[in-house]
Amino acid sequence: MTGADLVVIAATVATGLMAGLFFAFTIAVMPALAAGDDHTFVHAMRRINVAILNGWFALAFGGSAVLTAAAALLHIGEPELPWLVGAFAAYGATLAITFAVNVPLNNELDKTDEGSAAALGPARRRFERGWVWWNAVRTLTNLVAFCLAAGALAL
Repeated sequence: MTGADLVVIAATVATGLMAGLFFAFTIAVMPALAAGDDHTFVHAMRRINVAILNGWFALAFGGSAVLTAAAALLHIGEPELPWLVGAFAAYGATLAITFAVNVPLNNELDKTDEGSAAALGPARRRFERGWVWWNAVRTLTNLVAFCLAAGALAL
């Protein structure tokens, strides 16, 4: 096994971790929060937005892109290259969705006055539908990235 192979393995693991995180939100976290009242929903999402900004998240979130790009560069001229370029592009779509949609929605929700019952419902309505839909999309783009990286491993 070469160093280039280890980079593909690391890229696949990081991308898989991110796909799993987004998938967990799609199938469990957001449906569970949807069953709660406005205060519970807003409060929980705001706490999640704070808790998720940690080193482990940064390592997987940023590492997926960096490691996939590095793996592609290390496989120029090899059969794995198209798979890795595809994985990088799919993960790039995941990042674009995250920064264009999910993060701005998170930031807007963070401005909500949790002490104002009148503010909670409108804030939740502005946030929930779009965030959930786009999270499902980025789950799919991230899953594609993971599958393509795994395909490169299979070669």
